Amino acid sequence: MLLDFYADWCVSCKEMERLTFTDAKVRARMSEIVLLQADVTANNADDKALLKRFGLFGPPGIILFGADGRERPVRVIGYQSANRFLDSLERALGTRTST
Repeated sequence: MLLDFYADWCVSCKEMERLTFTDAKVRARMSEIVLLQADVTANNADDKALLKRFGLFGPPGIILFGADGRERPVRVIGYQSANRFLDSLERALGTRTST
């Protein structure tokens, strides 16, 4: 599972959506993953509590979990290009991606 912290006002979030998540290789790899998005645009008390719960200061932040429900040791904080993001997924999930 991939948990993506997003906000409408977050420039790096928009870059990830426009440049990274639209990449064909990224799309193919992410088709195998359950995707959840936490929209923290409002930046209200609930949003702040959720960010705090996961130790994040703000978006973008991507946390990956294995089938066992445990967080993987790789987090994506800030913008990453498609190739760098694929590398992060590979390290987090312990699988090979085709590049």
